[in-house]
Order: sequence, then C-alpha cells, then structure tokens
Amino acid sequence: MPLSLRRGTVSAILERHEGLVHCEVEGEPCVAYPELTGPVALGDEVIVNVQARELGLGSGGFDMLHSNLTRGLGLSPPPGAHVMKLPYTPVQPVAHHAEETATLAAELTGMPVVCCSLHSQLAPACAALAGVRVAYVQLAGGALPLGLSETVRVLRARGLLGATVSAGPCFGGKVECVTTASALAWAAGDQFDAVVCAIGPGILGTASRFGHGGLAAADAANAASALGGSPVLAVRVSSGDERERHRGVSHHTRAVVELCLGEIKIAWPVGVEAPEWLANRVEVDAGGWREACAGLPLEHMGRGPDDDPWFFESAFAAGKLARELVR
Repeated sequence: MPLSLRRGTVSAILERHEGLVHCEVEGEPCVAYPELTGPVALGDEVIVNVQARELGLGSGGFDMLHSNLTRGLGLSPPPGAHVMKLPYTPVQPVAHHAEETATLAAELTGMPVVCCSLHSQLAPACAALAGVRVAYVQLAGGALPLGLSETVRVLRARGLLGATVSAGPCFGGKVECVTTASALAWAAGDQFDAVVCAIGPGILGTASRFGHGGLAAADAANAASALGGSPVLAVRVSSGDERERHRGVSHHTRAVVELCLGEIKIAWPVGVEAPEWLANRVEVDAGGWREACAGLPLEHMGRGPDDDPWFFESAFAAGKLARELVR
C-alpha cells in the first residue's frame, strides 16, 4: 500500500477552523490538521498525499497535508502524554487519553446511547435531544479527524453538543479515548445525559454485507449494552428512487442489527412503512423534525430533507426515543 506523496508550496489559505485548515498547494485543494503537522502558513514547503484525489476516492477531491517541512519538524508532544493514536504507522501522534486521568463510570445506569451508522444522521439525532447534556463520540468507519466535520461545529455553536470524544484511531475531540467503552464510561462519569455515536464524514465501504464502516454502530450498541446503557439504533432508511439499493431500509442497518448481541431499541418514525424483518422496532412520533432541524446541515449522498425526508426523520426519531429514556 504505497503512499502517493508530492512536494509543493502552500499557495492559498482558504479557511481556518479549530483543528482544520483548508488550503491550496500549488493550486490544488488540500486539507491540513495542525495538531498533526504543526501550523500552516502561506508559502510553506509541504509534502501532500495526493492519492485519494487522483483516484477519485476517499478524501472527496482534495489532497491531505502529510508533513510541513517549513514549520512542522521537531514538534514536541503534549507534556506528559505517552499513548499513541494510529500506533506504529508513519503518523502515530501522542495524545492525552481520558483513561489515564479521568473518572470513568463503572456502568452507564441506563444512559441512552444513540448509535448512528452514518455521520449525516448526527444532526437530526442531536436536534431531538435539545435541552439535555449530550456527548458526541466519533467512531472509526469514516473520516478519522473530528475537526473535518462542519456538522459538529454547527451543533457545538447551537449548544446541542456538550463535548466531543474521539475514540480509537479517531482524533481531534476535546477528549481522546482508546476504546468506545471508555468513551461511554467517560461520558457517564462526567454526568452527561445521553451520548450520540457516529462515524466521521464519509464511510469506508466495499458494497459487501459486513465490509462497511457503518458496522461501528453495532460496536457502540454492544459496548452500551455490556455497560448497562440503553442503546438506540438510528435506522438508515431512504425514500429515494426505487432503483437505488439503499431505498427503504439499507442493508447496512440489517447488518448492524444482526451483529447486536444485547437488547437494542430500534427507533422507527410513525407513518413510514417498515419491512417485516424489523418487527422489534419502537415507533416514535417524529412530527416536528423539520422545525427542530431548521438551520442544521442536513445532507445525505447529495440530498437534503426535501429529497429524502425519511432518512432525516428516522435519525430524529432515534434522538427523540433516546430523549424519552433520559433519567
């Protein structure tokens, strides 16, 4: 698996966000994560990974800044940190992890955990949880950098997220955790009312039954069940063109359900026809989801709420069911 690396010079700085810089390297769009590469400025000599853009894969049409030769060499790790993310890879940054110093709850005592198989379910799920303390846990299966998500930035600005946690190989959250179980235990120990788990933007996929990143939802559900929480599954359902393989309930959701080992509540919006195999669903009145989600980034596979209302309504139903389970 060789890397496709190329030298270049930063020719433009387009946007700066916490943990993320949108720039251009010799005219080509590029994304940089300063916590990995150090600060990025106009004129810096850099090395970029061009593979995804050249193949039309993964990063969505932009390069990734791999190393900043001007100001990114000899950077010091955070004081006292000694646990690596992406260990034994050419990246392996060191970060403080919650397991080292924070108080982790021994059990979740019924805390609801919304399990999403796609990042685009995050906004409607959180909208339904307005008014309670919610932690977001990002799981592997899509983009790993939490800073890439515009949705998370908007949700935090709206007060719909109280904390962000990057679990496993994900990075960039306010809290880093080695495992999903620890992330949930941290949230319970910090007195959060609910957790929403999802993969980052995009999804790793092979068009096979178990070869897709959405299965992270099953991992989260199993961890929540084992720790005494109340996992709620956000169903991926589409009202799109009948020729599309994700019309109705996606095979992604069926795979997640099959891999859940404990009891899980499957939220389903009232008034949407359900497949026969989804017999153990919990029907939820998701009326008012459009008003609750107004102003939030709602887009899935290039579609908005008018193009694919079932998708967003279903995710909102999961958040609403979780809201009802808050103690």
